[in-house]
Formats: sequence, structure tokens, C-alpha cells
Amino acid sequence: MYEPKRYEREDLQTALRVLRQGGIILYPTDTIWGIGCDATNEEAVQRIYRLKQRADSKSMLMLLDGAGKLQSYVNEIPDTASMLLDATDPNYRDARPETEQRPMTIIYPGAKNIAPSLIADDGSIGIRITSEPFTRALCEQLHHPIVSTSANISGQPAAKTFREIADEIKQGVDYVCRFRQDDETPHKPSAIIKVNKDNTFEVIR
Repeated sequence: MYEPKRYEREDLQTALRVLRQGGIILYPTDTIWGIGCDATNEEAVQRIYRLKQRADSKSMLMLLDGAGKLQSYVNEIPDTASMLLDATDPNYRDARPETEQRPMTIIYPGAKNIAPSLIADDGSIGIRITSEPFTRALCEQLHHPIVSTSANISGQPAAKTFREIADEIKQGVDYVCRFRQDDETPHKPSAIIKVNKDNTFEVIR
């Protein structure tokens, strides 16, 4: 179980307070730094779209702290998605050998119980189960999924470290997490796989 240090605990609690109040945060994820909010709060989601100068027709993904919570936000979990979630399955390794070590976002059909503008035109939603301690604790204690979208203006390169994030983004959120700001390790976005109701899948990234 994640036992944060004192400064991390204060950071976590402040971020949670902002999220519960409908605010948006800048935070380190299991991949790159992201902009986040309560994924069930439509007004907060719209603020992120405006900050990123991004059309709301381009849906954003969200983080969950456990696969057991998926059924609260998707109508069904295709067998292929269950297989992909199991990184020990040899079929998973065959499907994504080049991203085996990367966190994986799965796009599920039939989203529900989230902000409407997060749902794609075809009714799908991208969800990543995070195992990174800080983001996992955020989701677990908020009791809602959290939006995770790259910390950049739409069309500009995604920031690989905190230092690369534009001031416009830092100044446009309600809280900037302190956790891992000094981490200079370049991080990559997640792999993205879209799973269809008929159990076929498509590699998006």
C-alpha cells in the first residue's frame, strides 16, 4: 500500500480538495505529465478543453485505480480487453511486443456515468488502469476516475518533463502538484488500443 511522505501527503490532499471542488490540476501520471479533473464533472472537463484549445469532438482519456471499477463506466468489457489487461497473457505480448513495458490505454465501447464530452462520437471511452502510486491514490480517494490529457496546447508537442510544460498551462490550472517536478527522466505517452464489441482490436498508438 502506498504510504506517501509528509510533503507528498499534503500534495495529494490539496489536489484532492481541488478536484472535489470541480477544479483542474497539473499532475504527474504513470506516463507524461497531465491535466486532470473529476471525469464525472462536465464543467471541469470543458475547462480542460478550453485550456488546451482543443475541440471537444476529440475525446480525452481517464484513469482508474483498478480494473474492478471498469463496469461502473463501460457497458461491457469485451474478452479481448480482458486479455489485454492481463500483461502475463502470451497473446498480449504477441499483440503489442514493442509496448510491453509501456502503460496501456484501452478504448472501450459503450461508456457510461462520465462527463458527456469525454465520450467519443461512437460512444467509446479511453481508460487506463494506473499502477503508479500517486495517481492511484488520487483515483482511489476521489472515488471517481480522473481525466488524463497531455499538458500542452492542442497541436503542440507533449511535454516529456515538468520543465517542458508551457507557462500558459501551469497558470491555467487551479493546482500544480509538486510531486516529481524535479524528475528529468523523459516519459512517453501510453500505448492505445481500441477494442470493439466483436472482440477485434485496433492499435491506435
